[in-house]
Amino acid sequence: MTPPEPDFIHATRTSYDAIAKDYASRLPDGLSHPLDRTLITAFAELVTANGPAPVADLGSGPGHVAARLHDLGVPVFGVDVSPAMVALARAAHPRLRFHVGSMTSLNLPDATLGGILALYSTIHVPDAHLPAAFAEFHRTLTPGAPVLLAFQTGPEPGGLHLTERFGQEIDLHYYWRTPARVTDLLTAAGLELTATVTREPDPEGEQTRPRAFVLARRPR
Repeated sequence: MTPPEPDFIHATRTSYDAIAKDYASRLPDGLSHPLDRTLITAFAELVTANGPAPVADLGSGPGHVAARLHDLGVPVFGVDVSPAMVALARAAHPRLRFHVGSMTSLNLPDATLGGILALYSTIHVPDAHLPAAFAEFHRTLTPGAPVLLAFQTGPEPGGLHLTERFGQEIDLHYYWRTPARVTDLLTAAGLELTATVTREPDPEGEQTRPRAFVLARRPR
């Protein structure tokens, strides 16, 4: 029997379904900062050097990051909990594959992914469910394959609950974690840390919290 879907997945799905069109039109490219682009390029090089297996972009949203990886020569597909986001990604990037799914239960065989990218998607996963997601990362990655995470952070854990965005009623939780906390969870799941990078807030932009990038890999 299939276990019941956690409440947070349903809430995240319905929230992003409600705001998908506005999100895609107002935030068309999440790669405006050169550091973000540089780290994704480095991730792509690590994937290519390790082997030909495809990359999963988890929380792929409108698909712009998957499209950039494709342009860098990386075989990639997107996974998102929101059917509306998946539909937008398919329409914008018809040459790529996108499907509905959750990072806590990937419908993929063991050791078949050449890399996992999760940019600002683990922020919607509660602490109690994050170990299951990272265990799925370890299970599905090939030996040596990299993982790149990006998430809002700060000196202390915290969070945010939004009930409205873009004029739509939503029920969306955000969880802020320190790089050390995320690294501990990745290590507990059997992954090895490669690097951490923190980008400070931009006083002239919309970035009000520091953003952390954690690069890890499945051991060989």
